[in-house]
Amino acid sequence: MSQRVAVIGAGPSGLTSIKSCLDEGLKPTCFESSDDIGGLWRFKETPEPGRSSIYRSLVVNTSKEMMCFSDFPMPADYPNYMLHSQLLQYFRLYAQHFDLLRHITFQTSVLTVRQRPDFSRSGQWEVVTENREGQEQRHVFDGVLVCSGHYTQPVSPLDQFPGHESFPGRCLHSWEYKDADAFRGKRVVVVGIGNSGGDIAVEISRAAEKTFLSTRKGAWVLARMSSSGLPLDMMAISRFTVLLTSLLPRALVNWAAERTLNHRYDHRLYGLQPTHRLLEQKPLINDDLPGRILQGAVVLKPDLRGFQGSGLLFQDGTTEGDIDAVVFCTGYNGTFSFLPPSLCSGPRGDLNLYRKETQNQTGGGCGGGGWVQENATAYYPSTNSSRGSRE
Repeated sequence: MSQRVAVIGAGPSGLTSIKSCLDEGLKPTCFESSDDIGGLWRFKETPEPGRSSIYRSLVVNTSKEMMCFSDFPMPADYPNYMLHSQLLQYFRLYAQHFDLLRHITFQTSVLTVRQRPDFSRSGQWEVVTENREGQEQRHVFDGVLVCSGHYTQPVSPLDQFPGHESFPGRCLHSWEYKDADAFRGKRVVVVGIGNSGGDIAVEISRAAEKTFLSTRKGAWVLARMSSSGLPLDMMAISRFTVLLTSLLPRALVNWAAERTLNHRYDHRLYGLQPTHRLLEQKPLINDDLPGRILQGAVVLKPDLRGFQGSGLLFQDGTTEGDIDAVVFCTGYNGTFSFLPPSLCSGPRGDLNLYRKETQNQTGGGCGGGGWVQENATAYYPSTNSSRGSRE
């Protein structure tokens, strides 16, 4: 008898999980709280609480050659780096090709995932769901794959900054941001220099009177285009480079790569010089930020310290006055409220899964049931699963 597996979420991880289950002879049932597939990559004009949200101009940071599913190449007419709507269309083609939609129950939320009383023997899980009419239903599964992502609970550190109560301007999180229209002619501060912070600062700078980008630790900036005009990841990710970086001392690899980046533009002169080495953290992928800094359209500022009326005070003691809006690109809490407390620990609910990326082998293990997989993101012991800190 085939084992029954619950798949939570019908985004890209959920879709591939459904297909993988079918390939292995398992019986998947996917629960999707919205009315469509796509997860993060479904753009909506108005953000919905508890769901991920993206901005109108979002373009992927991974080329189609590197990100397509191995058993379903992307159409040849797709660009190397595509807009979110094209990526969503690819997921639709994938789901249609492998007939995955019939395994998805839409507009159904998962309330709880708990071990059954006989879990030590059966390795089974009880999953409680709720449909759009508010009706609850209990299910029993041999395994659960959590593919719901972790960009749904935005972290805003506004309370950490004195004086924010009297700030007359608008404060928002990047989760709420859609486009730059609302910031035309205004003076805006973007806090955080992750990929969202870089994208949003560049876009706002094309409409705003002045845009400031506040960063606590800087960033190494890479463009999507590499030598000969080829996609960066196609050139940088290969068996040769992996072998080379594994054989050479890490310090030497950092030095060589950072030297190459600084030949394009000196990160220190641009105010981007980070406090960490290149391989220690993910770099910022952005094609336009250095150019906008060179033009004075984006001005780098250090870490935000507090508010002073309509002005902002920064860590180096400088201030910028008459600020109309502050956009916090400060990450998300990777929490999964439906999982049992035994799988979560700490104030941020860090997951206690094997390497925080695959499965908890307590109980029967993969072969005998009793496994839970978090397949939406890769969590590692050395990585904080909360993205709430300012980048």
